[in-house]
Amino acid sequence: MTNVKALRQPLSLRLSSSIFLTFWCVVAAFPIFWITVMSVKLPIDAFNGNPLKVIFGPTTLAQGKGLSILDITIGLTILIITAKLATGWLIRMVGKFSPSGYLWAGWIIGSLTFGLLFVLVFFGLQPSLLNILNDISGILGINIIGFSTEHYSTVWFEKGFFNNFQNSLLVTTGVVTISLTFGTLAGYALSRSSSNLAFWILIIALIFRALPHSVLVTGYLPFFMNSAEILRPLLGDAAPTLYGLPWATIAVLVAINQPFTIWMLRSFFQNIPAELDEAAQVDGCSHFQAFRRVIMPVMWPGVITTGLFSFLLAYNDFLVTSLLLDVQNQTMVPAIARMFNMETTTTDQVVAVAAAVSIVAPLFFLVLFFQRQIVSGLTAGAVKG
Repeated sequence: MTNVKALRQPLSLRLSSSIFLTFWCVVAAFPIFWITVMSVKLPIDAFNGNPLKVIFGPTTLAQGKGLSILDITIGLTILIITAKLATGWLIRMVGKFSPSGYLWAGWIIGSLTFGLLFVLVFFGLQPSLLNILNDISGILGINIIGFSTEHYSTVWFEKGFFNNFQNSLLVTTGVVTISLTFGTLAGYALSRSSSNLAFWILIIALIFRALPHSVLVTGYLPFFMNSAEILRPLLGDAAPTLYGLPWATIAVLVAINQPFTIWMLRSFFQNIPAELDEAAQVDGCSHFQAFRRVIMPVMWPGVITTGLFSFLLAYNDFLVTSLLLDVQNQTMVPAIARMFNMETTTTDQVVAVAAAVSIVAPLFFLVLFFQRQIVSGLTAGAVKG
């Protein structure tokens, strides 16, 4: 018992670390909480100097737009149940029903199906159910907090933000798919190689990754603008103008992201004993069969973790997408910046805030679905064994 007590942290250290972590969580979460509150209020409440009026939205409430105690209770209950199912039931179902060797396909299908069901329940069935319950529940059905979703309807349908979402989905899917496909092959090869060439490839990749994005985009932009003239001797009249094309921007983001992907996946592969490769080859597998059937099933936490970082690079990118994509093909991040720069009325500003909140939601769902794989992948990559 003495040894156990000796290993415990002093009370002062535990208290100070708890205070620091609490303060950090509050500071980090406050802007997300505040813009979320602003996005569901009328402009006069959203930009009010009194924080309590921003939170409770008296003007919004006076116009009959609000949430009752019943609305809040049922909404939070659905969110909590969704989180529980995503972190428990969904993981078990994907593992149980995914075909052998195709766990990735099971995750894609399971996540999309689960997300679609959540949207149907939360945004489709819940409002109709709450309207009925609020009419018959008396005091519990009286609105107590101002709440309006009109700004989200405006930004998604009237402002065309849905097109920006589709563009972001296209770019991020392309970047993640290409980065992981080539990154896993390169990371595996480099982790199993001890030659000087492999070492220098990794060093060059690290130097390339360290360059500011502005330097790289400056080099790509003139070629994109004049690509038709440059490529005409090779492709004739079919030579394309690369500026504004999503697939060309995907290639640039992959080029920027690939060194990081290779380094990260290489570290994961190095934690997998080479004896697994040798045992698979003794059983008759080729190098690629050993990689696909033996190594990759063990590597999935690392692949998911690396894929998340690749997703975040493409999803949150501003500089590359704003310079290389035209207005019709812009992704969400530069589109939001354009809204804040162009709109002048308070209503338009709240609409832009609603767009900013919208871009955060997919990130929460992504981490919620893959939290166990991300944690296990980071743990595996952090420990050399």
